[in-house]
Amino acid sequence: MSSEASEKRLIEKGIHPTAARILILKALSEQTHPVSLTELETVLETVDKSTIFRSLAVLLEHHAIHAFEDGSGSMKYEICHSTDGICRIENRHVHFYCEKCNRTFCIKDVKVPAVSLPEGYIAESVNYTVKGTCPECKGKTRPYGHS
Repeated sequence: MSSEASEKRLIEKGIHPTAARILILKALSEQTHPVSLTELETVLETVDKSTIFRSLAVLLEHHAIHAFEDGSGSMKYEICHSTDGICRIENRHVHFYCEKCNRTFCIKDVKVPAVSLPEGYIAESVNYTVKGTCPECKGKTRPYGHS
């Protein structure tokens, strides 16, 4: 996503397009997998951590991105690609966390299963992460006989 496209997306979501928000949305759109705040800091060396964190909060509030905890101990962030502009639970896909390389992958062809909740409960978010070994790590062994 170009800077211009990022700015347009922010405006469509009702977000004031600051330079930092444009950079952050553009950086997220260029990632091949969901990323943590620390990973974003590495990509955006010129933007301080607090600005990234505050911008992510605004992007989450306006459903431009979504976040989930993948079991690694940190939140992961990714662009919300819903067709109607609303990041709905029923449009979410499953994530896979590789316990060997500690990367998280989107499994976009597998949707998060619908959960029927008892009366009075309202789902606000859902986290569906499968853990195991990714294809790249399959067959690799760790030193000292640990797999």
